Amino acid sequence: MTKYARFVSLVCAGLFAGFLTSVLVLELSLRGFDSTVYTQVRLVELDSLDQLAVATLLPALIATAVLAYQTHRTNTRWLTVAALALLVFVFGLTLIVNLPINSDQLHWNAQSPPSDWTDVRDRWQIAHAVRTVAAVLAFTVLALAAALPRTRRSTSPNTSARRDRLRA
Repeated sequence: MTKYARFVSLVCAGLFAGFLTSVLVLELSLRGFDSTVYTQVRLVELDSLDQLAVATLLPALIATAVLAYQTHRTNTRWLTVAALALLVFVFGLTLIVNLPINSDQLHWNAQSPPSDWTDVRDRWQIAHAVRTVAAVLAFTVLALAAALPRTRRSTSPNTSARRDRLRA
């Protein structure tokens, strides 16, 4: 089961990080355009990209949580827990900042965006850049954990001695 959790975790976290990186590049490219172009592109982005985010982030979160549980007695436990914490952070930031802005932008008119469109764009892009960095770090940490040889933590000498005394 650990092998499958590691595979799903790596693949989904990698796809999610790549997806976020692509959106970040697109968003940064849009900074040179006016409100009409920005709004048109955002409306296209909002058509289906949220579904891709859900389809990659949720399996990455679940698989990484399973992996963190399964590796709790190995040398990769802290890397896996760190990756899980980063993915949870991404999920939380998405819920708190990005999704509410997405919902609001769905109602924008490309011909007459709101007057504060640059402030809204900047808030969304900053949160997106932060979550992109966190997602790339999560994937990197998961890849590092997968590349390390896994060893079981040994029981402490005191625990072994106590167990031996109880058996005697």
